[in-house]
Amino acid sequence: MSSEQINSESKVSGNQANIPAQIRMELDIDDGDRLRWHLEDDETLRVEVVQQRSGTFSDFDGYEGDQTTTVEREHDSWGVTVE
Repeated sequence: MSSEQINSESKVSGNQANIPAQIRMELDIDDGDRLRWHLEDDETLRVEVVQQRSGTFSDFDGYEGDQTTTVEREHDSWGVTVE
């Protein structure tokens, strides 16, 4: 995080609050990320960003092989190869 402090506010609508754009950019918050809320004993609210960019396919960049396939012709609806 940059050494400059970011002060921002947003309005609550219903049970939702927007995250200001400058904070989203600084913390690299993206669609699908989660926010973990912690209410401290002194009633300070701390929010932790849980980024959802890890898991089975987190490093998958796509298939760049030379074989083209037609999924409907080569696999059934369960993904099993049709013979």
